[in-house]
Amino acid sequence: MNNFQQFNLAPETIRALEQQSITIPSSIQEQSIGALINGHDVIAKAPTGTGKTFAFALPMLERIRPDGGPIQALVLAPTRELAIQIAKDIESLLRERPELEVSLVYGGQAYNKQIESFKTAQILVATPGRLLDHLQRKNLKLSNCHYAILDEADRMVDMGFIDEVKRILDKLPKERQIGLFSATLSRSVMDISWVYQNQPLEFEVVPEAEDRPQISAFHCIANGPQRVAALRDFCALHELDRGLIFVNMKQSAEIVSRRLQGLGLKAEHLHGGLNQKQRERILKLFRDGKLNFLVATDVAARGLDIDEVELVVNYDLPLENENYVHRIGRTGRAGESGYALTFYTANTEQRLKELLRRTQQSSSEWAWTKAKANLAWLPATEIDEDALKARFERSPKRSKKSSSRAGQRAPRSSGPMRGRKRGQAGRKSKPGKKD
Repeated sequence: MNNFQQFNLAPETIRALEQQSITIPSSIQEQSIGALINGHDVIAKAPTGTGKTFAFALPMLERIRPDGGPIQALVLAPTRELAIQIAKDIESLLRERPELEVSLVYGGQAYNKQIESFKTAQILVATPGRLLDHLQRKNLKLSNCHYAILDEADRMVDMGFIDEVKRILDKLPKERQIGLFSATLSRSVMDISWVYQNQPLEFEVVPEAEDRPQISAFHCIANGPQRVAALRDFCALHELDRGLIFVNMKQSAEIVSRRLQGLGLKAEHLHGGLNQKQRERILKLFRDGKLNFLVATDVAARGLDIDEVELVVNYDLPLENENYVHRIGRTGRAGESGYALTFYTANTEQRLKELLRRTQQSSSEWAWTKAKANLAWLPATEIDEDALKARFERSPKRSKKSSSRAGQRAPRSSGPMRGRKRGQAGRKSKPGKKD
């Protein structure tokens, strides 16, 4: 039996779910769908990867009428990457409903194409900046929009979109329904709820075993360039060849990606210093499976929704506890299993323990160093990030031509196991040198 039938969804929607082999609601879907269908405002706190998109999209489709005019429902997302993913997920539910359309709006696209889509689409998925721009230019009105969702509301606040969000919500009709979905609920997020929602029902979901991301988490003591050697061996041990690596500074992102390229791996970095064209090119390479590793800062990775990430690496311990949950939640998605590897040092061991305790996450020690008897250890302190930044800024600047060439060509490789049997332990790393 398809358990979504309890919500009396349209037969076309049920069939679209079954075509994707989705028959059992996740915890957040179980709680939110009925409340939204019955017209309640909702505040839903749930971790990344627990099915939030379908939790608000399925009730949305029950509220929309093909003859009800354009832009009957709105979904706001903090980044274009997340907006694209949401639109794709909604379209997957419309396979048998060609009379319904989705308009996708974000910065960097041509205005005329977006304006044309406003005329026929019943659903609008947008980033706050570009949508507010259209509203100020009077390219569309939201007077017909009675259903609005703020997805990853905490990220929109963190990224400074709170004023844009408020100005957009002010354009909605008085008779409207608002759903607020977020992994965390800050004071600013709750202020939005207090002003714009009407007696919302609140749900806080701790994923149960059946919908908890299947993540095998490990931590390993290593510092400096030792972490790259340890990462190579971890991938060899677990037969992994694709991962998302998180660092705290954009300089670190560039340095780590270079080190990975030096091992013959296809790697690129993603940080706030890249322009949108560079960012989209790198993300496409990673989504298409043409990169082994993507090295990113938390800011650059906000809103990323990439399937089939086998491994998430905390190369640097996150500065905020909640970022740990956001980071590792990018693997083990859609019923797949995944790995998380976190590096720490003797000086940051207590910080790691506190992080795991506060986020209620479990992790097992991976004793990589015990198998490395001849490993030349760096000083016990972790690389000082200010010193690393100074070193990076002192390094000779590459020409634009050589930098561009390096960004386009990475050494050929079929993954971390190139030239060795899969599952076999890697060669010992050379003694690390101080950064």
